[in-house]
Amino acid sequence: MNSLSPIQIYLLITLLKVALVIVIMLTGVTYTVLLERKVVGRIQNRWGPSRVGPFGLLQTAIDGAKLFLKEDMTPSGVYHLLYLVAPLIALTCALLSIAVVPYGAPLFIHGVNLFQVADVNIGLLVILGVTSIGVYGIALSGWASNNKYSLLGSVRATSQMISYELALGLSLVGVVLRARSLSISHIVASQSAHGALSWNAFGGFQFIAFFVYLIAAYAETNRSPFDLVEAESELTGGYHTEYSSVKFAMFFMAEYANMITVSCVATLLFFGGAGSPFGHLLPNFGPQWVQALIPVFWFVAKVFFFLFLYIWVRGTLPRFRYDQLMAFGWKFLLPVAMANIVITSLVYAWHG
Repeated sequence: MNSLSPIQIYLLITLLKVALVIVIMLTGVTYTVLLERKVVGRIQNRWGPSRVGPFGLLQTAIDGAKLFLKEDMTPSGVYHLLYLVAPLIALTCALLSIAVVPYGAPLFIHGVNLFQVADVNIGLLVILGVTSIGVYGIALSGWASNNKYSLLGSVRATSQMISYELALGLSLVGVVLRARSLSISHIVASQSAHGALSWNAFGGFQFIAFFVYLIAAYAETNRSPFDLVEAESELTGGYHTEYSSVKFAMFFMAEYANMITVSCVATLLFFGGAGSPFGHLLPNFGPQWVQALIPVFWFVAKVFFFLFLYIWVRGTLPRFRYDQLMAFGWKFLLPVAMANIVITSLVYAWHG
């Protein structure tokens, strides 16, 4: 049996890495749902899921199986092609953006970085581009459903995402100016010198940009208090009112996958990525595999913090009115993001 060529080894490792990342991402989606149900349960002074499996750990697996086994109903008046394609667009875009996220320190085997699927020199633009395409899934689902509630939800989604994408994109310009690169790995490396003091949210003086990004990200992912797109008290579910079974599950998974992606981006751009908050104060210890996994631990811990913040906000804040939502994006977040760019540019021009 002939040995594998270097190209074959490279492709094999890459395919295994892609498959593993997708499995981990979908598992993360499953247990983010459980985390939300448990945390919101505690906020509301109740237990949350506790019967199926130890501590209710198998509850979301059972709910997912039940959802996939439900009857897949298609209303008679829908536009079938777009009705079927819409959830595919939403889920695909939600999963694609994780490809450029470095979730650990660089570790190369046969030329393949084990802790990043693709190191693209314009990784930040890739994330912004892919996530902005995801709105087409929601817009098409509302139009193709031939339902007034769904159509109103998709119109809200389109206007909301356009409004808040501007503020979100502009909030990241200060980070790019500091790193002088659009590469995610370079942005993370620019925050690695002195631990938390080098992070953009603290030592980089981009805390205003971080505030704008966080608020805009909540609106972009249609999460409370910006969940006007699927407001059940007004639109009975919004854009996915006419979806059931697998297609509804795809929208559901896309929402939580977007939450994880937004948390990853916040971690990478403002909180040093997989870097330790103690910088180089803590020496390396243990075997090489332990040293490789410690940065992954820091990355997962930071992402978990942002997911918990997501859920905490949902459990404590009421929903905005639609006019308040739009006014907040255009009249407050957008001017603040532009002011941050001007001030950051002046500071870096002054210091050369």
